[in-house]
Amino acid sequence: MSSPSQTADPKGARDHARAMAGTVVEAMPTLPASAVADPPPGVAASDMVWEETLAPGGYASRRIARGTRLRLTDVHGDACASLLLFNAEQPVERLNIADTLKVQWTGYLEQGRLLLSDMGRVLASLVEDTAASHDGFCGASNPASNQRKYGDGVNHGTHPSARDRFALGVAKFGLGRKDIHPCLNLFKGVRIAQGGETVIEIGPYPPGRHVTLRAEMDLIVVIANCPHVLDPRDAYCVTPLRLSAWRGPVTPPDDPIRTATPEGRRAFLNVEDYYTR
Repeated sequence: MSSPSQTADPKGARDHARAMAGTVVEAMPTLPASAVADPPPGVAASDMVWEETLAPGGYASRRIARGTRLRLTDVHGDACASLLLFNAEQPVERLNIADTLKVQWTGYLEQGRLLLSDMGRVLASLVEDTAASHDGFCGASNPASNQRKYGDGVNHGTHPSARDRFALGVAKFGLGRKDIHPCLNLFKGVRIAQGGETVIEIGPYPPGRHVTLRAEMDLIVVIANCPHVLDPRDAYCVTPLRLSAWRGPVTPPDDPIRTATPEGRRAFLNVEDYYTR
């Protein structure tokens, strides 16, 4: 920490800022991404395009290319990754959670499932999932829910909500609050009981669980790492979330996830039609 006397004038502030060069903390981007010390197994460091760890209450937004693999890792076992996806070329097309669930005849997403847009196309595929505890029902926390639970819900306070973090993330691509759609929450499972009750599987879980998404279109990805809106704990409980993305090939016609269901095949054909116009 600097003292006020060190940064009271422009030269002192400049010297202090320059002295911070090379400082590394757990929650920060790695620039360039190829400088990461421990890329995912089997991935060359030179193929890395995004490496960042989000602090509790943090957010990130990034454009990634079709074919990119994005791994989200629950570093210490208590992260909650709330996810928005947009077609990077036409952001009016975005993740549709309702269609994602009903078109695939499921309420629960896991490895091999697709994340579908509101135009019938595959935005991303879940190619790896060691967590199998996610939520497509509840959406994002918001300032009012955080105010009720923690006594504070403002964006730049100590208890920011996922919805406010989304607002910062989408703004970097010229989007606004009207563009914040229902999200997918990763690493916090929500189940619907026999009587219709909503049951949350809050954890904490063993560290290191991860989900790998394969981008099937050029995407804008926005992620908030904030406590789940149904988290029953009194404290603002969330731990760091690691994001690792690397270049990869476009999905081939014989890919097992692509060919698994008639609905999936149609959604992939819709993607190919989009890119051949």
